Amino acid sequence: MPTLTVPGAELRYESAGRASAPALLLIPAGIATLRMWDEQIDALAEDHFVARYDPRGFGGSRHDESVPFANHADAIAVLDHLGIAEATVIGASRGGRIALDTALASPGRVRGVVTVGSEPGGSPDLPLTDEEQRRFDEVEAIDPAVDAALLMRLEAAVWAVGPLRSEAELDPGFVRRAYELNAPNAAHATDDGTMLPLEPPAYERLGDLRMPALVTVGEYDVSPVLAAYDHLLERLPNATGVRFADTAHLPSVERPEEFARVLLDWLGEHGF
Repeated sequence: MPTLTVPGAELRYESAGRASAPALLLIPAGIATLRMWDEQIDALAEDHFVARYDPRGFGGSRHDESVPFANHADAIAVLDHLGIAEATVIGASRGGRIALDTALASPGRVRGVVTVGSEPGGSPDLPLTDEEQRRFDEVEAIDPAVDAALLMRLEAAVWAVGPLRSEAELDPGFVRRAYELNAPNAAHATDDGTMLPLEPPAYERLGDLRMPALVTVGEYDVSPVLAAYDHLLERLPNATGVRFADTAHLPSVERPEEFARVLLDWLGEHGF
């Protein structure tokens, strides 16, 4: 599988489709790897050049913890490496945060932005419900140096299943897939490093993003993410919102065909 060498890291990436077609850059959630987009790749690659990669600290990417880095700069490095002048950047969770930062840092390279259950960088800490707080406390009690695999499993349960649902009521295939997607990140559970945030943060600058945006969220995502969904729709000047029923933090994985249909319709509407 190809890798891109950038200062202090090797980023694993994949591409599909015709290089001359409109480009898409897919960035995964923090509880997944680039594999989370597997179910959408064929449909997207019919009319697009699709690139996806694992950010530092995730999946098959590797990095030198002593080298400071900016995630939005890595995203542009992937575009540069593949000869992509401009792309629609699509990110889930922290991937959506990176997408927004990339659009702000390099607006000439980003035609449109799609977020899936994302909070923009610099978002204020919002109170959790009692059940959410209990579940996150459970995750934070795990020492990654002692049991990284358990940490990945609990993270996936909190986010992908959601605090208001139980595994027993969900499709077993989806639950299994959610755990599989986060399992490789156990190898990075103790990774440290100095991430350079975008300054000023995206939360304060959303009005500067004039390109079309598709903002999506799962009905059963955690309360701060649901609040961020409303905030993004309010502050982004050219945003369309979609809430996926009966899903939590990974609607693109839990309802892959529905998500692909929504995304392709939006891309077609804007000529992307």
